[in-house]
Amino acid sequence: MKRAGSDKKESNIPLLCNCCGRSIKKENGILKEDAFEATKEWGYFSGRDMEVHHFNLCEDCYNKLIAKFKIPVEVRKKLEVL
Repeated sequence: MKRAGSDKKESNIPLLCNCCGRSIKKENGILKEDAFEATKEWGYFSGRDMEVHHFNLCEDCYNKLIAKFKIPVEVRKKLEVL
């Protein structure tokens, strides 16, 4: 998750949505809402060889993004949470 102002893993530093900039809700260092987190390591035959990109989206921004897809996101239900 993107941490405002620093890359240190401190519980008082807010997590931010890369799209809208909104802070993801946390209380006492515990996330109170979920967010989409993506990491892409670009390889050969791309314009971004050897770059690693990472971003986070709040649920609202994620929903707006996937609503624009020509082919819908594949959604599967989990039967248990470990």
